[in-house]
Amino acid sequence: MNARFEDSVAVTGLGQSAVGRRLGRAGLDLTVEAALAAVGDAGLSPSDIDGIATFPGESNDPGFAGASAWELHDALGISANWYLGAHQTPGQLGPVIDAAMAVACGLARHVLCFRTVTESSAQGDRGRAGVLTHPVDDFRRWMAPFGAPSAANWLALVAQAHFDRYGTTREQLGWIPLVERRHAALNPRAVYRDPLTMDDYLAARMISTPFGLYDCDVPVDGSTAVVVSHRSAALDGRRPAVALEGVGCGLRRPFGWDQGADLTTMANADAAAMLWSRTELRPADVDVALLYDGFSFLALSWLEALGFCPAGEGGPFVADGDGRRIALGGDIPLNTQGGQLSGGRLHGFGHLHEAVLQLRGDAGDRQVAGAEVALAAAGGGPLAGCLLLSRAR
Repeated sequence: MNARFEDSVAVTGLGQSAVGRRLGRAGLDLTVEAALAAVGDAGLSPSDIDGIATFPGESNDPGFAGASAWELHDALGISANWYLGAHQTPGQLGPVIDAAMAVACGLARHVLCFRTVTESSAQGDRGRAGVLTHPVDDFRRWMAPFGAPSAANWLALVAQAHFDRYGTTREQLGWIPLVERRHAALNPRAVYRDPLTMDDYLAARMISTPFGLYDCDVPVDGSTAVVVSHRSAALDGRRPAVALEGVGCGLRRPFGWDQGADLTTMANADAAAMLWSRTELRPADVDVALLYDGFSFLALSWLEALGFCPAGEGGPFVADGDGRRIALGGDIPLNTQGGQLSGGRLHGFGHLHEAVLQLRGDAGDRQVAGAEVALAAAGGGPLAGCLLLSRAR
């Protein structure tokens, strides 16, 4: 096993702002709310924070970056020895991986990591069309003329390739949004909590074949923050620290969303391979999986990439027992907060937030009994990062 910087760090603080549709609040306002909650949860004050990190830093996409590292730094009066605010990281959880390395190397002792979105307010009443028509100068300029400006289009091709090769069906895929909706009913913060049936799922309008409406995540406004600290400092915290058991990332294939040699796999396979090389724990040790679900297929792909089921068998795996395998009380409870499909698109950090709650035993009615190991993963296409977390021992 490789040298482990993970042994030196822990998650000591957790905070989240109000989360909802079209809150109409400034991104910095939401960020300050989440950050102060996380800092206070760690038993610290802003003056104790000496590092700050976020994804994506700054962005031209409306609502995609609710606040920058610089804005929060100045708003809280932080004096940072180390900071990060870059767009291209190993998925949305990349800043947490970088923060852990910074702490382990002695560049900082307490790093405040956050992710803020105001996509719901940015879209207004026009839905996705409200944010997909702005000019772009990145790879999307080659796709927009063909009516494919969104990841819904790009990842639909990946999902369809999986369907064609392995016989995956929409009915099988539908168990992911159905089970997540059941979990969301137990989460008072979730955006959508009303029951969802398979008939509802199949009858919903198509977005980009094979994705229907309920295969797509729900844009929201909200901010999530965590404090990553040196393990020695974690002993002084107000709440139980959560240990970092392993991280995974990697970019071992072309960056283009549609340029991989095998369209049925993505960068999550690279991240998963690194993760399991850095820990003695195995998939069977994981009690709860918080896996990125910007689209339902991404969660299925993560299940395969991480070894919870063999490649190509994700469809039967999630459909087993009408979704019972991935539900609370099942073999591997999936996205117990409702995920991004019902809980809201907090862009990966919502999964990390739920992982910490589960390991602290603070998840309320959706608590996984005796949860000791959780896996949080974020990203899709060419970007992917994952964290294996445990109760501090």
